[in-house]
Amino acid sequence: MNEQSALQALASWAATAFLIIGILGFVPGVTDEFASLKFAGHRSGAELFGVFAVSTLLNLLHIVLGIAGLWLARTRAGARAYLLGGGAFCLALWVFGLAVSRGDSANFIPVDTADDWLHFVLGLSMVVGGVLLGRRHPAPNTAATT
Repeated sequence: MNEQSALQALASWAATAFLIIGILGFVPGVTDEFASLKFAGHRSGAELFGVFAVSTLLNLLHIVLGIAGLWLARTRAGARAYLLGGGAFCLALWVFGLAVSRGDSANFIPVDTADDWLHFVLGLSMVVGGVLLGRRHPAPNTAATT
């Protein structure tokens, strides 16, 4: 696998993960307390896998990030932009989660401790992947032309 395809594969993998997580957030059984799923806000009692606080807004955000990432991963520049931008967004959600408490009315997404650290790991991984893989340039085609 060359560097270009590695960058695009990482973006595709991250996008697919976001898309699957967003869809699973709407599946009763995978999402505990599904009946308490709210559109937004800290009062949504639904938890994906019984661990991660979710709301309709957060599920839709994951789905949009997934679709956008799959679309952007088609090109090297798009994949790099997705990893850097999506990673920065996840890191911003991490900071937001650290700044608001679970029951705070400003917690409109909602986020909790598990979400915070997942956002940190995902965001850091995406940014680092985008920087490291994005710096490498694919080897030019050295085939002789006639």
